[in-house]
Amino acid sequence: MMATAPDAGQFVALLLKLTGAKKTIELGVFTGYSLLLTALTIPQDGKVIIKNYITAIDTNHEFYEIGLPVIRKAGIGHKIEFIESEALPVLDELLKKEANEGSYDFAYVDADKLNYWNYHERLMKLVKVGGIIAYDNTLWGGSVAADSATVGHKGGAVTQSTIQFNKSIAADPRVDISLAPLGDGITVCRRIY
Repeated sequence: MMATAPDAGQFVALLLKLTGAKKTIELGVFTGYSLLLTALTIPQDGKVIIKNYITAIDTNHEFYEIGLPVIRKAGIGHKIEFIESEALPVLDELLKKEANEGSYDFAYVDADKLNYWNYHERLMKLVKVGGIIAYDNTLWGGSVAADSATVGHKGGAVTQSTIQFNKSIAADPRVDISLAPLGDGITVCRRIY
């Protein structure tokens, strides 16, 4: 239930191919399904050329370990740098190095929904102009469009935060956006400046 939906995963893989992404960052890995798709899609030379790799950040290494045998069997482990941490401190650390600014081609976010806007502000500095940031779960089970009486278990802080994020991202002049109604909704942003 927490993993990226298969149709959403195929869409992300297509975006990676269309953009020719080589250096990506993923916030929220869980068991690594979307990470696997990304690693299979980016160029095979991986970390041999420092630009071709994935920085993967998640708070729980145990979930990542579940998918690790599949990643190893696919022969793509060399493309992945897994960091066990909250995402914001890692993003802040990356931003301390000027060389990281505008160095990522693609970002995929499926982490703490309450921090989506905080992630967005940092990723806007890390992802290059013309790069893509994809945010998963922006429909939040349809609760973002439902009245509060029908929302049920998906109500509360996450729903309100997701509604606010969707409004903020739609008004952000730094990105072109599109919502793909795949899985639980993927909002795709292209950084325009």
